Order: sequence, then C-alpha cells, then structure tokens
Amino acid sequence: MTDKTIQFTISDDHEKEMREILVSVYNSLVEKGYNPTSQLVGYILSEDPTYITTHNNARSLIRKIDRDELLQVLLKSYLLG
Repeated sequence: MTDKTIQFTISDDHEKEMREILVSVYNSLVEKGYNPTSQLVGYILSEDPTYITTHNNARSLIRKIDRDELLQVLLKSYLLG
C-alpha cells in the first residue's frame, strides 16, 4: 500500500456524458413520482441500483457512471459554481 495521494482527471467529454446521464435519470425519477434528489443520494451512498427506477432505462444508465468520478465532478461543480 502506498501513502501517495491519488489524483483523478476526467475529460470534459466524460463530464458532459455523466451530466446527460444524470439529467436523464433525474427526469425519469420525476416522471415516476419519486423525489429524485433523495433517490440519487441513496444510490450514490449505497450503490444499490434499486434506488433508481427502470423507467426509460434509468437504472442501466446510472450504472454506467463510476461513483468516484461522479462524486469528484459533483464536488468540483459545487465548489467552483
């Protein structure tokens, strides 16, 4: 095991793809009457796909996103506005 800090780098294209997937999943959750914020937080924390509806293939889409990368992009977006 190393004591080095791991750095992540995500391309702009990959960030755009993640955003498109998240928006699609968010919209699918809204269409089915769920609270999308709560459902997405539950999924991100647990990686349990049952938090995400199968409507519009949302569950399959969200699993294409790596949680570590998603958290990095969300944090960066939050901090840098």
